[in-house]
Amino acid sequence: MSNQLPSIPEKGRIAAVDYGTVRIGIAITDPDRILCSPLENYNRRSLSKDAQYFRELAELERVVLFVVGLPVHLSGDESQKSHEARQFGKWLFETTNVPVAFYDERFTTSMAKDLLQEAGLTKKRRKARLDMLSAQILLTAFLENPGRSLGSIASLED
Repeated sequence: MSNQLPSIPEKGRIAAVDYGTVRIGIAITDPDRILCSPLENYNRRSLSKDAQYFRELAELERVVLFVVGLPVHLSGDESQKSHEARQFGKWLFETTNVPVAFYDERFTTSMAKDLLQEAGLTKKRRKARLDMLSAQILLTAFLENPGRSLGSIASLED
């Protein structure tokens, strides 16, 4: 695994993944990477169904890079969840053959919770939007500062 970002086309959609063991939030850019929007929450099913979902997502949306959120401690040290997210990113690359970058996702969930609270949504509606909004915040941060990537997987040699 390298710390440098993989070589990716200057245009093309980037998808962010707010990794979870039960639910995965997904956000995506437009092809010019001007806007990023929440796409959906994916409820995990089985390895084969998850693989089919992400292969179809990559193909239908023409994704050129996945950005997987890496939950790190305030100190910057990685956690058990960080390890799980890195394993997921490795699986995602092997499944879709789309390069994967990892990005610090500290504070994305708390920011998303605050935004949803301010929007005055019911608890049920806040929960329904939380993971994909977290992914959108992660993707926005990545677009603003891709140099803060915490490693990537761009080839099978990584």
